[in-house]
Amino acid sequence: MTACTRIHLIRHGQVVGHEQRRYNGQNDVGLTDLGVEQYHLLKERLAGSRISACYSSDLTRCRIGAMIICEQFNIQPVHRSELRELNIGTWGRLTWQEIQSRWPEEWQARLNDLVNYRVPEGENLLDVQARVMPVMREILERHQGQELLLVGHGGVNRIILLAAIGAPLAAMFNIEQNYGCLNVIDYYPDGRATVKLLNG
Repeated sequence: MTACTRIHLIRHGQVVGHEQRRYNGQNDVGLTDLGVEQYHLLKERLAGSRISACYSSDLTRCRIGAMIICEQFNIQPVHRSELRELNIGTWGRLTWQEIQSRWPEEWQARLNDLVNYRVPEGENLLDVQARVMPVMREILERHQGQELLLVGHGGVNRIILLAAIGAPLAAMFNIEQNYGCLNVIDYYPDGRATVKLLNG
């Protein structure tokens, strides 16, 4: 029987403007000093692992971390646009308070139907799932039995974790993903997945 494939799934470090609840989405925001430090702590934590490949979102807040962590493994991260955060459309870069003030009905509509509601010029959770999960299947197929690193975003990570435990997208915010957190998922040849660590 082929060994399981282990994915170390991390969320990017703390970003500039984090102190305000804001939708960054696919906007390319920078990391704070703490955000960079979080990556160095993750580098130390993962030093004993046998990571042989790394994939990350192509946004700067993920690219930087992938480079920091992968330096010790002598591997070059592969940056994929499909692993970007949810495109929040016209709400990008706005705070929750600004959105609620300008679009109160639309804000409530999204809260009422998180899975299907699509912000103008943006995506809903089904759209994100449709672009992220094929890449996950491709990665797992290509690296069977290996140990991998994936540097992602809060929303993207939640979708991957929900799929691993067989939970619906509506349970999106039943899972926490703090800045710089580590999740560990083992995938088995028969299609099973086990979450070994969540939001570590």
